[in-house]
Amino acid sequence: MPYRRLPKTDAARLKALKTLLECSSLYTTGVRFIDYQTLNRAQPAYERLLMMCEQYKARQQAQMRVTPKIEKLQRNASIYISHFIQVLLMAVERGEIPRETLELYQMGTETTAVPNIKSIDRLVSWGEKIIIGEKERIKRGGRPITNPTIGMVMTHLDVFKDILAQQKKLQDRTLVVQESLDKIRPEIDELLLDLWNQIEKHFENEPPETRYAECRKYGIVYYYRRHEPHLY
Repeated sequence: MPYRRLPKTDAARLKALKTLLECSSLYTTGVRFIDYQTLNRAQPAYERLLMMCEQYKARQQAQMRVTPKIEKLQRNASIYISHFIQVLLMAVERGEIPRETLELYQMGTETTAVPNIKSIDRLVSWGEKIIIGEKERIKRGGRPITNPTIGMVMTHLDVFKDILAQQKKLQDRTLVVQESLDKIRPEIDELLLDLWNQIEKHFENEPPETRYAECRKYGIVYYYRRHEPHLY
C-alpha cells in the first residue's frame, strides 16, 4: 500500500498548498469537509512561503552575480601586492633598502620571498601591512617604490575590499531570509499535516482506488516502497 510523506523541499510544500487551494470544491459550503479555520490558514501560509522563496532566490542570484567580480578584483589586488613586495625584496637584496626596514612591513629581516597571499584574509592583511609599512618608510625619508606605487596598490586593495563589503551585505540579507524560512517550515508542515489528516478522514471509507485518487486531488503525495506494485 502506498504511504504519504510530508514535503521535504519548499517547492514541494508550495505545490502541495497550491494544489489544495485550487480545488474549488473546498469552498462549496454544502460539501466542505476541511475545518474552516484550518483552511483559512492555507492561503496566507502559501503566499508567505512563496514570497520568502522568491526573496531567497533573488538574493542568491545577486550573490552569484558578484562572485565573478570578486574573483577578478582579488586577482588584480594579488598581482599588485605581490609585485610590490617583490620590488621591495629586490631593493633589499641590492642593498638599496636596509634589511631592517622590512620590519616596518611586519616581515622578518630574513624574508626573501613573497608571503602566502592566496586566501582573501591573508591578501587583505598583507596588503594593509605593506601600505602601512611603505607610508612609514617614506615618512622617515625613504624614496617611494615605483612600478607599482603604493598608491596603485591601495587603489586595487580598496576596490577589492569594497566588493567584499558588498558581498557581506548580500550574505547577511540572504541569511535573514534563510532564518525566516527555517522558522516557517515547521509551521507549514504542521498545517499540511492537519489538512492531510482531515482529507484522509473524509475519504477513509472509500475503496482504495477511489480514496487515493481523491486524496491526491487535494495535494496529498503518496509514495510506494521499493518493488511495491503501483496499484493505486
